Amino acid sequence: MLIAIIGENCSGKSTLAKALAAHFSSEVVSGKDWLRMAKSESEASVLFRKKLQDAVCGANLIYIISETGPLAWLPEGTVRILVTADLETIKQRFRARLHGNLPAPVERMLEQKHGTFDDGQYDFRYDGVNGDPEALIAALEMRL
Repeated sequence: MLIAIIGENCSGKSTLAKALAAHFSSEVVSGKDWLRMAKSESEASVLFRKKLQDAVCGANLIYIISETGPLAWLPEGTVRILVTADLETIKQRFRARLHGNLPAPVERMLEQKHGTFDDGQYDFRYDGVNGDPEALIAALEMRL
């Protein structure tokens, strides 16, 4: 099963991915981790896209996406999960990542990106603040 966990920075994607990976014994690929698959970006891209396609009906793979570009790589049959959080929570989490400091340009970037993924087509929508990973796991189990 291929699961794409999609959302903005600091929305709760990685936390959800850990819970799903533990339950489904899944490999997790985040962001551009796929670049490590080959020496050149173009070769790594080809290998990773094949890996995504193979995962639809093969070994469990979770791909964490925080940019819109990789959405085009997702093959038919991918389970798409949108993870959301309110803007203030995202800012608070990002501030914590930056040791208590949230520079104004970073804050503006977060504000501009907020809601980027909201209009897409998803199999599940998950609240990255109050969501219950066990409930989502149960819903995913029913799809298997």
